[in-house]
Amino acid sequence: MGSLFRSEEMALYQLFLQSEAAYATVSELGELGLVQFEDLNPNVNAFQRKFVNEVRRCDEMERKLRFLEKEIKKAEIPMLDTGDNPEAPAPREMIDLEASFEKLEKELREVNDNAETLKKNYLDLTELKHILRKTQTFFDERETLLETESMSRALIPEDQLAGRPGVHLGFVAGVILRERMPAFERMLWRACRGNVFLRQAEIETPLEDPVTGDYVYKTVFIIFFQGDQLKSRVKKICEGFRASLYPCPETPADRREMAIGVMTRIEDLNTVLSQTQDHRQRVLVAAAKNIKSWFIKVRKIKAIYHTLNMFNLDLTQKCLIAECWIPVADLETIHLALRRGTERSGSSLPPILNRMDVKKVPPTYNRTNKFTNGFQNLVDSYGVATYREVNPAPFTIITFPFLFAVMFGDLGHGVLMTIFAAWMVIRERVLAAKKIESEIWNIFFGGRYIILLMGLFSMYTGLIYNDTFSKSINIFGSSFYVNLSVPEIMAEKEHMLDPKNSYTGTPYPFGLDPVWMISDNKITFFNAYKMKISIIIGVIHMLFGVILGLWNHSYFKRAMNIYCEFIPQIIFLVFLFGYLCLMVFHKWVSYSAQFTGRFSEACAPSILITFINMVLMKSAETTGNECESMMFAGQEGIQKFLVIIALLCVPWMLLAKPFLLRSQNKKRVALLTNLDHNGIDHEDHEISSETHGGGHGGAEEFDFTEVMIHQGIHTIEYVLGSVSHTASYLRLWALSLAHAQLSEVLWSMVMRIGLSATDWTGGIMLWVIFTAWAALTVSILVVMEGLSAFLHTLRLHWVEFQSKFYEGAGYIFTPFSFDKLAESSEAE
Repeated sequence: MGSLFRSEEMALYQLFLQSEAAYATVSELGELGLVQFEDLNPNVNAFQRKFVNEVRRCDEMERKLRFLEKEIKKAEIPMLDTGDNPEAPAPREMIDLEASFEKLEKELREVNDNAETLKKNYLDLTELKHILRKTQTFFDERETLLETESMSRALIPEDQLAGRPGVHLGFVAGVILRERMPAFERMLWRACRGNVFLRQAEIETPLEDPVTGDYVYKTVFIIFFQGDQLKSRVKKICEGFRASLYPCPETPADRREMAIGVMTRIEDLNTVLSQTQDHRQRVLVAAAKNIKSWFIKVRKIKAIYHTLNMFNLDLTQKCLIAECWIPVADLETIHLALRRGTERSGSSLPPILNRMDVKKVPPTYNRTNKFTNGFQNLVDSYGVATYREVNPAPFTIITFPFLFAVMFGDLGHGVLMTIFAAWMVIRERVLAAKKIESEIWNIFFGGRYIILLMGLFSMYTGLIYNDTFSKSINIFGSSFYVNLSVPEIMAEKEHMLDPKNSYTGTPYPFGLDPVWMISDNKITFFNAYKMKISIIIGVIHMLFGVILGLWNHSYFKRAMNIYCEFIPQIIFLVFLFGYLCLMVFHKWVSYSAQFTGRFSEACAPSILITFINMVLMKSAETTGNECESMMFAGQEGIQKFLVIIALLCVPWMLLAKPFLLRSQNKKRVALLTNLDHNGIDHEDHEISSETHGGGHGGAEEFDFTEVMIHQGIHTIEYVLGSVSHTASYLRLWALSLAHAQLSEVLWSMVMRIGLSATDWTGGIMLWVIFTAWAALTVSILVVMEGLSAFLHTLRLHWVEFQSKFYEGAGYIFTPFSFDKLAESSEAE
């Protein structure tokens, strides 16, 4: 029970391990996940530690495995995940793993290089094939143009053409990316000043890039020119635009012969490529079967050596010394794990575990399961509990969904939320195995039990409010009845049901009477009811938080805090706001429309005005001839007494503790002075004292001004916070009213349209309108309103509740655990 409401008792132990047994022992502790190791070499560089070479080898193995994983994913081969959790391999098996990974990587890289070379050759041959096909048309056009001498006249000057009638034009042919063709054409025109003739033709089918594997579209081109100078210029431009140039014979016979040779080589390359891909596929499929377990093994080895780097070596270099935090309740389990590790290693010397008495603050360790984990995360998000202080998570399991439901209360919306959460809970194993990477989904799935309880509690408060999609459910029959004739009812649009003659005298058995949902003044009634309920719930919640503070003070033996903080705090809160709640209950019980005289509904006083007059010590005014100013005899005197005592609690909280601490400090100084005069070493004497911070190391550390300022801040925070926090709980009323009104508006503005149709089209219209209404209900009223209520509930717990007792100044227990290592690797 103690571990449920407080963190586990922790102890710092010193662990002595034989060097040969250290690996196996740490492996067993990692499987157990209950030991947090301290770094005994904080000032030693990571590259100067004993097992740095082993860690580097693990890094290299991880790199090779990541390369294999990348290739497997690239080939779209499914990786087998059996869910097995293999143990960390022995150190000697590390060599075999390294050799296997080295062989796989080398083989795969050779296959990839060969495949890339083959694909590059295949691409070159394919481009050459297209060039030979496309250029045939270009050369036919060239012959025609030469016969008409139009191109020759354009590219060769008149004097050269006249003097050398046998001049032939040179050309280059190649392939370029299609998107680069316009810029390429412009550059040729400008650089060659129009003295070239360019022809192009697009390749219809995309070609595979051997480096990236992407498919790209390319264009075949042929450039005619005259002279070596232009030839050099054209080739430089082609090189700049990364165009591939290929030899192209001038005669048709040579081109035909080259095309036949190219087709033959392409067929041979296809065969070789197919065999290469088959071999690569076989290698990757074999690796895919084991890569998950390989990753787990390598990460476990790396984690073990990383942990061993935090140990110290003794002078003989044969023993490793570690310091670790251990839950005291699990000490026997850890001893068994140490024994198993020793047996695995074959060592003859058992490990030694010695408890250390230190003043270090231990880490906070709260045991959780899949149900309580979500609620514990809500608390830890505010701050990790100080060691052994009260853990709010068990109480949050009830208070969190209840306060949420007070704001969200609707039976229909609660059913929708419960169905969704129940589906996640029932199928949690299947859903967890899918390892969905969506962050939003993981948030919902991680809080499935929180959502389930919020839905169930919302169904309960929905029944209390008698609100189901803004409509009431008349289960037991209304306690009100209409005591009017039909002509009287038809004569006026509205009628008031007077409880004196229209009420049976027996209230509705469970929740609110359904007649209120169809009344015009329901908002006035709901406002008064929900506002008072919010204040009552808030005061009870805060009182519970203050009482948990007493539990902390008692556990840590802080008697001064009980007398100087808890007692005035509880008196201040009960005498003011507890009395306010009592007045609410007294008004509900004592005043009724069925009563006459001073207890009739007309004489019921305003609780708010009465409370303000109480704080101001002002007498209340009589509201009628039969009415009295006070709700009961002696009320005014009692109220003045309560206010005076509550005001006296303020200097009590402010002054009592600082002056008591100063008095204790003076006694301690006098005692230390006597010890020094008598020549006694005062370090041998235990001199206990209680201070505002839980203790000071010596008399010179006590500062009365600092203590006074700290206590003043604490007092002001509590006094003003009691008022503001009580008002803050009115958000329960505000959000509940807003949720009910939004639900009613959505029904009247959307659903009522479909229900108002009387002809045959109403059925069709109702289907469409119901779809829109359902979508808006889920998206706005369930999701958005649910998120709003969730955030407000979170604030009420963090600020209004936990501030009364929760310090949250601890640090989380982070044991060396292979399970957490697997979770972090999956998150990456």
